[in-house]
Amino acid sequence: MQLIDGKKTSAEIKKEIAAEVESMTARGIRRPHLAAILVGHDGGSETYVANKVKSCAECGFTSTLLRFEDDITEQQLLAEVAKLNENPDIDGFIVQLPLPAHIDEQKVIEAVSPDKDVDGFHPVNVGRLSIGLPGFKSATPAGIIELLRRYGISTRGKHVVVIGRSNIVGKPIASLLMQKGNTGDATVTVCHSHTQNLKDIVRSADIIIAALGKPGFVTADMVKDGATVIDVGTTRVPDASRKSGFRLCGDVDFDNVAPKCEFITPVPGGVGPMTIVSLMLNTLQAAKQRRGC
Repeated sequence: MQLIDGKKTSAEIKKEIAAEVESMTARGIRRPHLAAILVGHDGGSETYVANKVKSCAECGFTSTLLRFEDDITEQQLLAEVAKLNENPDIDGFIVQLPLPAHIDEQKVIEAVSPDKDVDGFHPVNVGRLSIGLPGFKSATPAGIIELLRRYGISTRGKHVVVIGRSNIVGKPIASLLMQKGNTGDATVTVCHSHTQNLKDIVRSADIIIAALGKPGFVTADMVKDGATVIDVGTTRVPDASRKSGFRLCGDVDFDNVAPKCEFITPVPGGVGPMTIVSLMLNTLQAAKQRRGC
């Protein structure tokens, strides 16, 4: 069993990005600038945004964090999005999800200009991804693809089972893996809450991507020997032994599944860091496009 170290891989990619940024600035080109909108004080969102701001510094980016209380109206938030769309100094920006219940998340996502949508959530970018055109790829699927590539895990002709059909992970990773070329050419099955004979389907997989948000859902009897398992889950579960009072738990029963695998990602330290570094790569791409690099 080989552990897929997303933390180490993301650190390597950040160094590569930082070197490219320094090359840009040496040629008189302005640093990439990423902005983030954070609404409310959700603990998970606070942590994610703080990590993104830290990653910007490590990559040599300029970053701006715009914070708003959770009583901001939908119209006010849309006005803030419009300002960022029109700001020539901002190369890309994100609106941290989830948003308060009174705000229509999809309306906000669609309000972001596609050429600044470094989260890759806008329908234009989702559509371009689905048919293999250039565009911003959703960060978590892009991070998974990069891990597979850097660890030399072939997907060509392999049966990949994706558990979960979210717009953020399940659907886009299935699209990417089906496309022609490296880290593609896979036969993909997408499973969800209404899938019949789920265990049998998952057990047939060469590569399992678990992205359903249920801690420990994938058990050893669902995994064939020699499979690769990518665990996207990051659920906070109570843990009195931790100073924080919780620990992050993946969708895979790691201790029992890992001995059966050829490759497996841990939680934390697997897909999570790659999601953030993919956001950095998208921001670098946005900056280069805006500057004609």
